[in-house]
Amino acid sequence: MKKLWLLLFVPVIVVLFWAIQNRSAAPHVVFAKAKRQTISSTISTNGKIEPIEYVDVRVEAAGLIRKLFVHLGDNVRAGQEIAQLSQAGLTEDLQANEARAAQAQAELDTLKGGGRSSEQAEIQGNLARMKEQRAAAQRNFESLDRLQRLNAATQYDVDQARQAVSDLDTQIQSLSTRRTALVGRGDIEASQERLREAQANVQLSRSHIGDTVVHAPMAGAVYDLPAHQGGYLNIGDPVASIGKLDPVRVRVYVDEPELGRIAVGQSVRITWDALQGKQWNGTVNKKPTEVIPLGSRQVGEVLCTIDNPNHELVPGTNVNAFILTQDTLTIPKTAVRRDNGTGVFLLQSENKLKWQPVKTGVGDALRVQVEEGVHEGDAVAQPSDVVLKDGMTVTPVIQ
Repeated sequence: MKKLWLLLFVPVIVVLFWAIQNRSAAPHVVFAKAKRQTISSTISTNGKIEPIEYVDVRVEAAGLIRKLFVHLGDNVRAGQEIAQLSQAGLTEDLQANEARAAQAQAELDTLKGGGRSSEQAEIQGNLARMKEQRAAAQRNFESLDRLQRLNAATQYDVDQARQAVSDLDTQIQSLSTRRTALVGRGDIEASQERLREAQANVQLSRSHIGDTVVHAPMAGAVYDLPAHQGGYLNIGDPVASIGKLDPVRVRVYVDEPELGRIAVGQSVRITWDALQGKQWNGTVNKKPTEVIPLGSRQVGEVLCTIDNPNHELVPGTNVNAFILTQDTLTIPKTAVRRDNGTGVFLLQSENKLKWQPVKTGVGDALRVQVEEGVHEGDAVAQPSDVVLKDGMTVTPVIQ
């Protein structure tokens, strides 16, 4: 009977001893180390493509579009003609003003040459005739003067001959004065002013005609072309929008709760549903300065610069943005616990656990960024069947 009890009691003792031994042993816990790697954070939104440098070309004179020299998507040079407007009467005005300027120039040339040639010729002819008459009168006077000394002529005849010479001298002097006074300084100045006015009118007419030819103010691609041939434009109406399309700016509208995940310098990948399988790369340039309403959403405008070498992304395009946080400290998402705030169990010396609050950032399906609380190489506890506590001793299994 005693042997029977002993046989039954020994297994019980063995089981109790095994349970006590296992109860006192430290539980096995799997740990993962914090390490640096790239995490992709996807933000799908109604981001818009726009050129970084652009200009809206507007007309400075109203008129019909007679010719349109560009098409949507064309690359243009700075100064290249892009449209020509038609305005009635401009050519006729220019021709009339050019005729007035030519007439004013001819009048000035005449005045500088001493006056009109007909007047000059008339005065010159009269002077030559009177000089001949004076020479004859002088010879007659000298002859009568000799005869009078010989008592062959009267004093009256001599006086009359002398007076004839004096009268001709007076007439010659009058004609000479008239020729000199034919063109005065004031006449030339007035003529010069009329010429300047006529030339200014010519330039004004030419500028009006020049306004009807619209030029590209910068080199770039025509990404918007509201004008069409035959259409009428008022002063200030747009003809085209020209911009540089490599790189382009993407204005991404990020919901307010996700703005904390964005940082300047982060890499950006862009996709466009219209071109499946293609992607474009760039960086975040500017975080939003304010949160604005967008429909039912509260968003911030994140500005990104994207390389666009083939000009496939055009302004106004809706795109998808993938913002990448590069080379950041990460831990497995499963290691983050939220029982008493957000934190992890760190492996300390002597295989003891320490509860450590952490601040997390962006994440993907498996890992999450740690902004505060954990350093590279720290071991964090993974989920376990054992209830973990601060200060608990464990048997670590490092993955």
